[in-house]
Amino acid sequence: MVPQRRSNGTTDSHAGGPARPLSSEDVAALYDGLAAQYDRWDWANRLFSGPLRKRAFADAGGRVLDVACGAGTNFRYLPPTAQLVGVDISDEMVEAARDELDAIGRGGTVYRMDAEALQFPDDSFDTVVSALSTCTFPDPVAALSEMARVCRPDGRVLLLEHGRSDVELVGRFQDWRADAHYERHGCRWTQDPLAHFEAADLTVVESESFLLGMITVIEARPGSA
Repeated sequence: MVPQRRSNGTTDSHAGGPARPLSSEDVAALYDGLAAQYDRWDWANRLFSGPLRKRAFADAGGRVLDVACGAGTNFRYLPPTAQLVGVDISDEMVEAARDELDAIGRGGTVYRMDAEALQFPDDSFDTVVSALSTCTFPDPVAALSEMARVCRPDGRVLLLEHGRSDVELVGRFQDWRADAHYERHGCRWTQDPLAHFEAADLTVVESESFLLGMITVIEARPGSA
């Protein structure tokens, strides 16, 4: 079954979708509870996604904002010269990200903050990065628009995102498990991450797909085409 698109750019595996879409507060509480699990499986996350994170973020430069930084998994893949600021909506993830800064011995600051209402002035960062996050934002367009707002006009927004596979058999399995996956992880894994850009003040410069079309590396710039 082909996912049906909802008004906020998300996708569900059937017309009804999850019983109740998660709010920002729901997402924060969910990831507070998942933080310890993420810490235990950090090695597997790095093994699986590390090369893709490096591909997406290795040339991020200047003052860099990592939105929805989680446990700080991206930090080790950013250049050591980057002036790093991380934000996440989960208190427990923020603490884990601060621990990661200490563990890898790099400078940076991490704040608790909602991606859909970033508390930074316009044009504050040279580069904005985020990984596997648009699937969890209650309003991904709002979050992307905030990334565009805080990024300098000549800066870049670099994303590593996932969505529905373009291999139909795999995509159908994702459709079948979409609601359960959302309930457990707050993650819409049948989304089309590129579709969110249609309504955000960002222009996609380049995108590449990997792993049966489930992973997309995106480079965008502030402003409409």
